[in-house]
Amino acid sequence: MATQKRIRLYDSLLVECAWEICNQVGGIYTVIRSKVPAIIEKWGDNYCLLGPDVNPNIKAEFDPIIEGDDPIFRTVAQMREMGYEVKYGRWLVTGRPKTVLLNPENVSNRLQNLQNHYSNNHGIAILEDHDLLNQMIRWADLNRTFFKILSEEVAKDERNLVAHFHEWMSGLPILDIKSENIKCKTVFTTHATMLGRYLAMNETTFYSDIKDYDWKAEAIKYNVLPLVQIERSVAKAADKFTTVSPVTGLECINLLGRKPDVITPNGLNIQRFTAYHEVQNLHQKFKEEIHDFTIGHFFHHTDFNLDNTLYFFTSGRYEYKNKGFDITLDALKKLNERMKKEKCDVTVIMFFITKRQTWSINPDVLESRGVLEEIRTTCEEIQKEIGHRLFLKAASLSDEYRLPDLNELVDDYWKLRFRRTIQSWKTDQWPIVVTHNLMDDLDDDILKYLRGNKMVNDPSDKVKIVYHPDFINPTNPLFGIDYTEFVRGCHLGIFPSYYEPWGYTPLESIASGVPTVTSDLSGFGKYADTIEKELPSKGVYLLKREGRKYERQVNDLTSFLYDFVMIERRERIIMRNRAEDFAEKFDWRVLRSAYEKAYRAALKTPYDKPETKKSEKQGIVG
Repeated sequence: MATQKRIRLYDSLLVECAWEICNQVGGIYTVIRSKVPAIIEKWGDNYCLLGPDVNPNIKAEFDPIIEGDDPIFRTVAQMREMGYEVKYGRWLVTGRPKTVLLNPENVSNRLQNLQNHYSNNHGIAILEDHDLLNQMIRWADLNRTFFKILSEEVAKDERNLVAHFHEWMSGLPILDIKSENIKCKTVFTTHATMLGRYLAMNETTFYSDIKDYDWKAEAIKYNVLPLVQIERSVAKAADKFTTVSPVTGLECINLLGRKPDVITPNGLNIQRFTAYHEVQNLHQKFKEEIHDFTIGHFFHHTDFNLDNTLYFFTSGRYEYKNKGFDITLDALKKLNERMKKEKCDVTVIMFFITKRQTWSINPDVLESRGVLEEIRTTCEEIQKEIGHRLFLKAASLSDEYRLPDLNELVDDYWKLRFRRTIQSWKTDQWPIVVTHNLMDDLDDDILKYLRGNKMVNDPSDKVKIVYHPDFINPTNPLFGIDYTEFVRGCHLGIFPSYYEPWGYTPLESIASGVPTVTSDLSGFGKYADTIEKELPSKGVYLLKREGRKYERQVNDLTSFLYDFVMIERRERIIMRNRAEDFAEKFDWRVLRSAYEKAYRAALKTPYDKPETKKSEKQGIVG
């Protein structure tokens, strides 16, 4: 009976380790942070996060724990006695999880020895000037010490310890946990393979040739050999290995040499997005905010009916091919041609939201925005003046019931100011396609396509482009709303990725009640297709890219976009509600079970260190 008690899942101590804990640098930050509330519901204080102490603003989101007698508190106390700088407290996000942060700089004086250790004992190639790799090596040594002490403290309470590591950046301690036979069960999750990302960006036949790549030769070619060696070694050494989608699972088999034990799809804390019956109201509210931007950006030269305007968008890391920017642009070009030919009375505004190096917001864009605000202020003052004087006129009328001449109610000052403001507003210059001054303006792939294909917001174009090379947040002077509010104001998200291990952007889109385009080469698209046979009815269009010629992919996407433009407003409202309902299938309270399956399986593995032949070890690291 005692043995059964020790292996009960929620009685174990679960420590989840990632470089992006309390350190927002990429998508794994969203994975961890959004998953916390659902994990805390089951694990409570038997769950702890382990991250790096590298965020200079961490005090604002961290509440220190100053007393306790649990295994983590005792471990932290021992490490502090050893001279390490350790932060222990609660991360101030939903769920308030226990969190330990270790500073890689604490062992900078030992870097050379640590490099030799991982090279000699684990076969990891060392690049002396690779700052990120060296930082991970230092952090890994601290984490190894943490788990060694923690395993001893947990054993005193006759409990089990499960350590869950994300990506190669955090996974190095697994190698020492195994070689030193530390009593700790390990789970390793890769969210994208290092080689997969490079190959997909550079090889047009990546998916068809994936079985034929020589992983070591390709890693050397792209100068990422030690990172790939770490990824392969950790994947093979972990008690259980998981990845986020069947698409990435195929990469793991062919590029990492191990089939994932469990597929662990990424979810969201859907409660943050749920609007219940307010989906349409919120869409209308934030669409008005986007209308303001549209008026400021376009109406100084070209006006059109805002009631007949649709907002499309795509967003994410700037990977022109991997994120599907290329096929999106080709489809938009064809859509524009078809809408003009059909004399369609709808206008489409397409936003490209990504992050690029810029000098500043384009001064013309800011000036246009500023003049628009001046027009607004002038109109509001005229409105006040007319309202007050009209009231006095109405109150003083005897037998006259006609409406007085409104021009007579406005002072000459405001008439002149109105005319001058409008005169300074109008221009012959077409609205520019990019809102910022890019540092590599001439070599930017999106701009080269737009200019080369004359998609530069010609007044006759039915599809107009806004390329916004910065993320949207409330302090952004062009929008003044955050990204999730911007998404709610749009009509369609377009994410036909070529390489996308998971894909949070389409999931966030439907969670916000916005229909979305995804692809069968993205983890989200592939998974959604397995759980729902009628995806279009749920507001999700799955573009089939696998095994199809590019031209057919473009034509298929164009046809869908045109059909979406032509549907009635009532049908779009129905799609928004169905999309939000479908998103509930991706709540972490549903998807956490996949990770728990991996934890249960890890707890059943023996602690004994498996004997490995020298030739097999060499095969792991190349």
